[in-house]
Amino acid sequence: MTIEAPALDEAFAAAAAESSIGRAATALRENAFAVHVVDTVEQARALVAEILPTDQSVFTASSETLRESGIQADIDESGKYQSVRAAAPAPGTDVYATIRLGATPDVVVGSVHAVTEGGHLVVGSASGSQFAPYASGARRAIWVVGAQKIVPDLETALRRLRTYSLPREHRRLADLYGQSSFIGRILILEREAFPDRGTVILVRETIGF
Repeated sequence: MTIEAPALDEAFAAAAAESSIGRAATALRENAFAVHVVDTVEQARALVAEILPTDQSVFTASSETLRESGIQADIDESGKYQSVRAAAPAPGTDVYATIRLGATPDVVVGSVHAVTEGGHLVVGSASGSQFAPYASGARRAIWVVGAQKIVPDLETALRRLRTYSLPREHRRLADLYGQSSFIGRILILEREAFPDRGTVILVRETIGF
């Protein structure tokens, strides 16, 4: 069955103003996330390489931000890190076995679909495969987020997810595989429970969707 995606709202493609980035960074810190604000994607890539441990298992969540930035290749293809994906066997017919691979790594690296000025992270997914490590399965989580994903509040975050991120993912899957996409689950991270667990790298440039 083909699932029609909603119309694309290009307003959500624009980078947030510096004042909005500042409010989001302050609120995230108040919500117990570690926050770094960098100017460029290359700086974010270098920062991930600097803070990522080489002696612990690392899982890269499916993310256009990671792919476009080169961070995914750095982790999964360089041989420098204990990549869960690199060490995994070839995918089989058991979809749940593939999902479980990334459920409990030491570190998960990924992105989110929206960050609010109130310091909340919002992620949408069809299967929810990245939710386990994002929420609590990983001992440490690192999210790289382009400035176009910063929005005023949760209502706008959910609208961005449905009218920008979903249509972009729908188009990507259609072009690559002739498949459609949908939102099956939504995760909202409001506050980090464990000190130094969650790190958000906000990039003033736009990347991902």
